[in-house]
Amino acid sequence: MDYARRAVELGLDEIGFSDHSPMPRDDFDDWRMRDSQLDEYVAKVRLAQREFPQLKIRLALEVDYLPGHEDWIRKLAARQPWDYFIGSVHYVSDSWDIDNPAKLSEWKKRDAFAVWQAYFERLTQAVESGLFDIIGHADLPKKFGFRPAQDCTPLYEKFLHAVAETGCAIELNTAGLRKDCQEIYPSRELLEIAFRKNVPITFGSDAHAPAEVGLNFAEAVALARSVGYTETLRFRQRQAEAAWL
Repeated sequence: MDYARRAVELGLDEIGFSDHSPMPRDDFDDWRMRDSQLDEYVAKVRLAQREFPQLKIRLALEVDYLPGHEDWIRKLAARQPWDYFIGSVHYVSDSWDIDNPAKLSEWKKRDAFAVWQAYFERLTQAVESGLFDIIGHADLPKKFGFRPAQDCTPLYEKFLHAVAETGCAIELNTAGLRKDCQEIYPSRELLEIAFRKNVPITFGSDAHAPAEVGLNFAEAVALARSVGYTETLRFRQRQAEAAWL
């Protein structure tokens, strides 16, 4: 309710809730809802829709993509009339979520470019699965500032080619401005390639607190416009609709 109230205060006309989905095992990690909490999450979003009729509130999930979990994601999709699924990659193996501060030391044991390669390989697989409407925070490995010396353009090109082929969107996520990288996800470099490939975009603040709702949207819109974008996508019942920036 506090998130919706903050959106109204900001004058937003639409907001989407996309909490981290459950995994097949509740003990997979400690930063997402359990399977038994999914119905409660949906009920809270439905309540917010009733309490704030002046605000379009969309029901969604951010769903981790791991190879072999495709059937689980399809089951999640069938459980509710979702407005959209954000597909994201946090894990480059079943045990290492690369953006977890508690596992920061893992980065120091590995070659940064190898991690970025593994990440974008999985992100491309997520796109090719056809299970998602939006791809979230597309260059997440930069979160803590670990950037490879090598040119990542080939990784971006392959990923964005898959996005263009499947027709999903990528997210401009302002949470990066609040992290060590101090940069919107994705970078201008990646976004320029996306624009050249006619990849559509959406916007998200990745708010983990009401005060973060819509935070730095002006900067994200300015970045998109400077690259050449004039439209964004919105989703309802997993159908996209274009809107002017």
